[in-house]
Amino acid sequence: MNKKSEEIMFRKEILIALILLFCNYLQAQTAMVNVQSRHLTSLNGKWKVLVDPGNIGGWKQFWIEPKPQKKTDFFEYSFDGAPELNVPGDFNSQLCELTFYEGFVWYKKQFNISKKKDSRLFLHFGAVNYIADVYLNGEKLGSHEGGFTPFQFEITNKVKEGDNTIIVKVDNHRLENGLPGYGYDWLNYGGITRDVNIIETRNTYIEDYSIQLKKGSLNTVLGWIQLKGEKSNQKIKVKIPELNIDYKTKTDNNGFAKVEFSSRFKLWSPESPKLYKVIVESETDSVVDEIGFRSIETKGSEILLNKKPIFIKAVNIHEENPLKKARAYSLEDAKLLLNSAKELGCNLVRLAHYPHSENMIKEAEKMGLMVWDELPIYQNIKFSDSLVPEKMETMLKEMIRRDKNRCGVVVWSLSNETYSSTPNRNEALIDLTKKCKAIDSTRIVTHVINTQGYNNNSFNVTDTLYNYSDLIAINEYIGWYIPWQGKPSETTWKVDFPNKPVFISEFGGEALYGNKNVPTDEASSWSEEYQEQIYKNQTEMFKTIPNLSGVCPWILYDYRSLGRMHPVYQKGYNRKGLLSENGEKKKAWYIMNEYYKGK
Repeated sequence: MNKKSEEIMFRKEILIALILLFCNYLQAQTAMVNVQSRHLTSLNGKWKVLVDPGNIGGWKQFWIEPKPQKKTDFFEYSFDGAPELNVPGDFNSQLCELTFYEGFVWYKKQFNISKKKDSRLFLHFGAVNYIADVYLNGEKLGSHEGGFTPFQFEITNKVKEGDNTIIVKVDNHRLENGLPGYGYDWLNYGGITRDVNIIETRNTYIEDYSIQLKKGSLNTVLGWIQLKGEKSNQKIKVKIPELNIDYKTKTDNNGFAKVEFSSRFKLWSPESPKLYKVIVESETDSVVDEIGFRSIETKGSEILLNKKPIFIKAVNIHEENPLKKARAYSLEDAKLLLNSAKELGCNLVRLAHYPHSENMIKEAEKMGLMVWDELPIYQNIKFSDSLVPEKMETMLKEMIRRDKNRCGVVVWSLSNETYSSTPNRNEALIDLTKKCKAIDSTRIVTHVINTQGYNNNSFNVTDTLYNYSDLIAINEYIGWYIPWQGKPSETTWKVDFPNKPVFISEFGGEALYGNKNVPTDEASSWSEEYQEQIYKNQTEMFKTIPNLSGVCPWILYDYRSLGRMHPVYQKGYNRKGLLSENGEKKKAWYIMNEYYKGK
């Protein structure tokens, strides 16, 4: 190669690098709400995939798909003949060689579409874990970071009449400044894990709305409607046919309209999960939702649902179908998990440790299960990284935007097991809490802490974040990670926040189902009896906790986790489930079931 050719090649490489750098700044758009009521074209189904452990797809430009022009041309990649994976679905459970894979996978889907006049098209993803780079017909639309919240791109002027191609680069690597970070106790399911749709709207459409009861009220809705498009000034109607409500208002020059009306609602509760058909109409668009109305708040040491004290009977759930050993996403997956929670006797499910699918949220609401919605701010987050607070705020807004109209969601949980000694932790999470309450003040806001001191059979509960939390949420594993120091019935508590309700958000221990003919008083036996005794002791200790407003055992089902590698008893599973991964009830299940019956 001569000097001039080398110079041309060098310039091309620089140009490609600059293009890639620019593309990395293209960010996904915040997703519109209530996607299920829109005009949808589903892109679910079989997608072709290229597994890219060496990360060569970037410099080889997998999204271009060039074709040989001369007999001497060849390319070292092709989606033709590539394996196919189901979308939605994680890639770990679909190809055995990817069971524990953390890396890059490129997805390809072709679709045909007819463009319509006076309409707009959006490419919507329910979730991709963890970073998605999305290309349409060889052009990068943008990127999204975060494995559990929706995002979209407008493609109105980018699709072609007829055949089109979407390519998505999925990267589920753990990141030092990711949410969550490097270490967490569940399997890192990667892939396009929730629905993919093309949404068609009119030129001006209803982008977002909030229809919920005003804080502290049982009969007044205080909300808003947001339009997006050129025709921003429009007449708006909110209709609830069952209540003969036909509320009229008008948007301002920014497409925003305040909503406020009153009625005698039949309030949503676990005993009576009433939902109303709600229609939001503009001059150019309409959406239909099922919305319930309820009040949730704390007052002194109590949690009040519809102004009445309630004891929270909860269970922790991971977004995993234990029978399929795969990421849960479908309505059937949701019913399996939620029916198991109902059978246990629960009135709330803590969806740990990230926002679960809308199928879980909506089905729980229909079944009368309150929902604890949580951000993946888990343990050793690098709060000192300048990008982390911005990522936290983005995920917070995406979670609240999606779920704010779900009355079943009663708790926004903003972190789990973080440590005050971590640089910038207090400042970052206090700021996040203030932003959460500014966006939505109608729900309980909390942080889950596990740093309470335990000495001489006494707990000392304190943390700066509790000053900003509505609920004192405590993870404690007495009897498993920490031995009992005295009789459970004689445990004492020093809680620095005596006028707030206390919630035991995690407790329990591990047992392998069917492991019974072993020493039952030794933790190393992994016996059902040892786990059972932990639960007996815990339910006895609960009587000593001041202001106790609810409990939540860890966890409903045994679930997959790379950190649980005992070759005999764990085999890649966290065995703290009340149910085995096959749905078999351990002895501890019956202890918890009886306790909830008594409440």
